[in-house]
Amino acid sequence: MQSASDSPEPLTEDDLPALARGCAILGTGGGGSVETAIPSALQALREHGPVRVVRVTDLEDDALIVSMSSIGAPTVGHEMLASAEQPKRLRDEVERIAGRPIAAIMAGEIGGSNGVEPVAWAAHLGLPLLDADGMGRAFPELQMVSMHVRGLTSDVVVMADVVGNVTVLRPIDAMWAERQARAVCIASGASSMMANYLMTAAQARDAVIDGSISTALAIGRSTAAGVGDPVAALATWLDARRLIDGKIVEVERNTGGGFVRGSVVVDGTGADGGRMVRIEIQNENLVVFESGEVRASVPDLITVVDAQTAEAISTETLRYGQRVAVLAWACHPLWRAPEGLAVVGPRAFGYHLDYRPVEELAHVGL
Repeated sequence: MQSASDSPEPLTEDDLPALARGCAILGTGGGGSVETAIPSALQALREHGPVRVVRVTDLEDDALIVSMSSIGAPTVGHEMLASAEQPKRLRDEVERIAGRPIAAIMAGEIGGSNGVEPVAWAAHLGLPLLDADGMGRAFPELQMVSMHVRGLTSDVVVMADVVGNVTVLRPIDAMWAERQARAVCIASGASSMMANYLMTAAQARDAVIDGSISTALAIGRSTAAGVGDPVAALATWLDARRLIDGKIVEVERNTGGGFVRGSVVVDGTGADGGRMVRIEIQNENLVVFESGEVRASVPDLITVVDAQTAEAISTETLRYGQRVAVLAWACHPLWRAPEGLAVVGPRAFGYHLDYRPVEELAHVGL
């Protein structure tokens, strides 16, 4: 057991498979496919060596931390791969604006490729990676981060696209940051890279989701090769409800406005024969319905995994005929508080539903 005083171990090539599996699970279908992020992270680690991972408590109070992430539609990011120059352009512009060097970078979200790509970015930049993120999962919009809920402002947003454009935004609040950054992202082909939430370590200590890289690694290791029933092992580790086992029989997916929106229908098999659920999507899996009743909803985590391997299936790779299990489990306590639900609860996504914890919903009416 790692003590609170110990620093996390550096990330190496050997850690990537577990990290990617864990990030894919925490992505709840979004955050971008980890498959596109693994090669760049692997190459960066081979070129520059292991990435140092630090806790926010390891840093001096005035150390500059910057949140970095990809922004856009996962279906586009799956095909339009990022450039190694993008994080360097972001670093240069952030340091020019701040007037001092970055001490560490942080994943904006630990879910999907946005949890894996920062390994490559940190390696290329020669910077440590913070064992934290802004969500503890993946959410689709800029204001849906713990820093916003905790009262920090995103008054500087720097964006760099794959062709070399660098854009600096000065939004008045997080909602305007989302609108303006999304517009720039769409102009860049619905895929870009972003740095925001320039904060000191002192500010970050009460504002970020701590330990997210360590959590992703632990989740990934729980389903490593050799586990007898990977889905059962994963569900046990997460304390997740296994909502249904079945086959995907319908996928509706549209890309527009910088998002992927749609739904997927899973027809139950085996012990779940005769049941059917529909999962609503906006980049991430948002709500699970069965016979008109809610089985799980944001901000709790909902992930579709391969029924045999427990590998997460991202929303852009869902296909008819896949045999899957649908898992749902409790989110970070911050998101269940009133101020968190105001930002990421069902109503924030346009659903006229009052949030109820997955522990209460999973078996209602069964």
